[in-house]
Amino acid sequence: MDFDDMGPARRPRMRGPLLVTTSEDRRVLITGAAGQLGSELVPALRRRYGADAVLATDIRTLSGAAVDGPNRRLDGTDLERFGRIAREHRATVIYHLVAVLSATGEKDPQRAWNINIGTLTNALEVARATGAALFVPSSIAAFGPSTPPDPTPQDTLQRPTSIYGVSKVAGELLCDYYVQRYGLDVRGVRYPGLISWAADPGGGTTDYAVEIFHQALTHNRYECFLRAGTQLDMMYMPDAVRAAIELMETPSERLTHRNAFNITAMQLTPEVLAAEIRRHRPDFELSYRVNERKQTIADSWPRRLDDSAARDEWGWQPRWDLEAMTADMLEHLAARLSAPAANTR
Repeated sequence: MDFDDMGPARRPRMRGPLLVTTSEDRRVLITGAAGQLGSELVPALRRRYGADAVLATDIRTLSGAAVDGPNRRLDGTDLERFGRIAREHRATVIYHLVAVLSATGEKDPQRAWNINIGTLTNALEVARATGAALFVPSSIAAFGPSTPPDPTPQDTLQRPTSIYGVSKVAGELLCDYYVQRYGLDVRGVRYPGLISWAADPGGGTTDYAVEIFHQALTHNRYECFLRAGTQLDMMYMPDAVRAAIELMETPSERLTHRNAFNITAMQLTPEVLAAEIRRHRPDFELSYRVNERKQTIADSWPRRLDDSAARDEWGWQPRWDLEAMTADMLEHLAARLSAPAANTR
């Protein structure tokens, strides 16, 4: 169908080129809701705006908090269905979280590109047709070995070496185009590695920092696929969720960059994380079996992001450090792994 057949777009109130939306009338659509970020963003948004206002969608079977409210099956590559669901829900904000991550993407680069860029293009078109604001996460993967690594500036050279990173840079530029060309309200952050107990690792290069907790609790040892001393930016999921919500609620006139803000919380190496785990499990053992492809990707990424633009423009401030995250992660993951339905999450 012609996408204009979705019906007349609601006319957003504009200030400069960006949409102004009040929290009272927000109706949220989340794509990729079964993923690592979506698993925790869905309940956080429902607590904030009400369960009925937040629609969770994914091509995979949804479970846990996602089914405690409106949910639909959605293949983000299906533009017609994507648009119909957004219109039926009367979405005013879309969080587009669909992505094939770095290590998984290298196994099938063509598929990763088609999904990452194809679904983003559809999300932008749905936002254009409905007048919805759009959140699009980017990543430290958008940088490459020629980027200054410590700290990595907000505005700098971006020449990534993974298909995931290439798709993220292309996605950032595509979002900028829709802002300039159509006046869309598109915002996003460049996430560091995300650590979460609520969802299993999703195929990213930084996922060692999630796997290590699983293995600590189940086997009391972990064989890391990155070298000792590999420092990467990391963030605990509650901070990642809060960053997405806070950015989307920031009045548009405060934002200069609008899309792809650097944000960071902590800088970790495998041995630093293992040492903190040993404070809770003294017999925990860490060894190494380096995956050269993942190591090459990790070596191309920032050691530390400069997130001063996010701090200055919308007041970004992380709340979780290594000590607090480790204790919380071990407590909640242990409870999840011991629950009878743990293998269905």
